[in-house]
Parts: sequence; structure tokens; C-alpha cells
Amino acid sequence: MYLARRLASTLATALDQFPSVLITGPRQSGKTTFVREDLGGSFAFVTFDDPLEREFATQDPRGFLGRFGDRPAILDEIQYVPELLSYLKMRIDEARDWHGRWVLTGSQQFELMQQVTESLAGRVAVLELLPLSGEELAGVGDESLEHRLWIGGYPEIALAPEKRDLWTSSYLRTYVERDVRMVRNIGDLRAFESFLAVCAARHGQTLNMAAISRQLGITSPTVKDWISVLEASYGMCLLPPWHRNYGKRVIRSPKAYFLDPVLATALTRQPDAEASLRGPLGGPLLEGWIVAEAIKSFANRGLRPAVFHWRSHDGLEVDLLVDVGGKLQPVEIKATATPRAGHLAPMNRFRTLVGDDATGSGLLVCGVAEPTPMPGGNLALPWSQFGEWLDERLA
Repeated sequence: MYLARRLASTLATALDQFPSVLITGPRQSGKTTFVREDLGGSFAFVTFDDPLEREFATQDPRGFLGRFGDRPAILDEIQYVPELLSYLKMRIDEARDWHGRWVLTGSQQFELMQQVTESLAGRVAVLELLPLSGEELAGVGDESLEHRLWIGGYPEIALAPEKRDLWTSSYLRTYVERDVRMVRNIGDLRAFESFLAVCAARHGQTLNMAAISRQLGITSPTVKDWISVLEASYGMCLLPPWHRNYGKRVIRSPKAYFLDPVLATALTRQPDAEASLRGPLGGPLLEGWIVAEAIKSFANRGLRPAVFHWRSHDGLEVDLLVDVGGKLQPVEIKATATPRAGHLAPMNRFRTLVGDDATGSGLLVCGVAEPTPMPGGNLALPWSQFGEWLDERLA
């Protein structure tokens, strides 16, 4: 079973406007399946997971690219043959107006993006395919909140939940032993595994590198470097703080989330779906799901996520701010099905302080069954409808 991806329309636009398109994202987010299903038989397909194809591309790059003739081609897992990119640049420059000729896929954002920037600047559109969003999962299996947070959005287990435990253990082992080493040559993998577990336990909290350093007995520069590894390999996303002064915004600490809740629940050894939602990690897991939904909405349009969090000097917090059309939309995220006026206080305070730069209403994402008007022009929205709500506004 294939689930249609919302990135498809953005890919079609990019193919009309650029000679090449790179689709990147975390391992097993569905990149290969997406391009094969969406582009069908009109493109030749080669994967560099195949060692024979890697050798051909490395030993005879001109011959490798020449084999496709006038047929457009998909080059899967391009990060394994970075030396091919300079030859691809020359091939593109021979027919610069020939759009949609090359589609590349790849993981490990750090090295890959550096190589692409150096070789294909101005010649490639870069898109990100993240795990399935709530909209893409609509109508698939159990749609309860605890199930969504337990299974997450990686296509393989979203479509076959019975694989969850074996899949997560295999994914994490491959992630640590293979992907992480491709981004950074980390020698002590046991220490990195402990680092992953500590980060999972702090899912949804303000990133405190000094505290992590003390807890694990590693240096603060090492923590900073390993956080960058998690970001580069799409394991973690950081939600930056919002401040009118951009300089202060940069130096203040972000909030850290695992991009997909299945990794956070696996690393914290949650016993089952119900316990993970009802336990102390339940609120942060829902918060992380909604933050990821916002990031996916931007990514599916080929846009950089304009998302932040906010905290006042006296401790009031708004979980999520989304820049929609130049206006900041405050979003509070609560697991409750009984929204109260007190839940609106941080958003009302933020709107008062920011004034015209904020939208005229706040959004309380929670467990209500249907959209419910709240005092002060605010709205309580079912958590399952947030992605659709945001997509409508970004469109």
C-alpha cells in the first residue's frame, strides 16, 4: 500500500523550474518509494545502495551519466558517490534549460548539503521528505492520539504497526552504527547511545547542554557537536526562541524534540501506547507531534520552517509560534479534552505584547472533538486537525 505524499505537487513545480531536484530527509522516510511511485516509468532509476552501481559511477562517471541518453533519471542515495556531483554539474551545464532531467535522493544532511552547495548551486532545488504527517495518515489504522504517538510517521511501521518494536531497535542500531558515523566519526558509540537516551528523556524541554554534559560526564563542546549530528541526520529538530531582537533570539536556548515520537518512546523504554500518553512524557510527546506537523507543512511546500517558541521574563510560555503571512500565530498545546480559560493566558499575553505583529487570535490545540470558540477570540482545535488548519493558511 502506498500513501500519497503532499510533497508531490512541490516536486512537480521544482521539476518544471530546475535542471535537477534533490530530495533529502531521514532514512526510511519513504524517499525512494516516493520518487518511484510519483515519477513512474518515465524516469530511469539507479540506486547507489548497489555496490556495482557505486563502482561504475566512481570509476567511469562520464560513462555512467551517458548511459541514460535523453531519458531523465533518478539517482538514489547520492551521498554514497559525492564525486559524481561535479560531473553532473558539467552535464547540466551542457543543456542548462533542460529542466527536470535529474532527480537525486539522499540522507545525512551535513555532508550531502555541503557537497551539493559546492557542486550544484543554482542548478538544483532542494526538497525534504519527512515522515508521514497526520494528513497523510488520515484513515490509516488506529487514529487515536496514543496510537499516533506510539507508532509515529515512518511509513513502514505506520502501515504495519506490529513491526514497531523490531523496527525501532533495528533502526536505532543502524542509525547509530551507520548514519551517525557518516556525519561525524564518533568513536565511542556507547556514550553516544547514552546521549540519545538522555535527549529522549528531555524531549520537549529547553536544550540545556551544560546539564547534559554534567549528567554524562562529557564536555560541552562534545554535546554541542552531537546535537548537530542529531539535527543533520534528522533525528532531532530544534525550535528556536522568538525575540524581537534577532541577536537575542540567536543566543537564547531552543527547545529540543525528536522529529518522530516513535524514537522518543523507544529510547525512553515506554511500555505501551497508553502508558506513554498518560505518563510524564505524554504532554511533551503531543507537543513534539504538533511541532513536527508544523515543520512538515512548511517542508511539503519547499519552505524553511518559520516556527518558534516564546517565554516571558516572568515564566509565561507559548509552546509554538508560526509565522503565517507575516503574522505570528500563537499555539498552545495541551493533552486535555477540557480546555479552560487559564490555558489561554500565555497567548493573550503574547498578543498584547507583540501587538500588530501577532494574529488576532490564539489557537489551543488539544483533545476536543471539534473546533470550539474560546474567550478573547481564541479557538480550541482538535489535535488531529492542526495540520489541515495550518496547510490552509500557508496555501
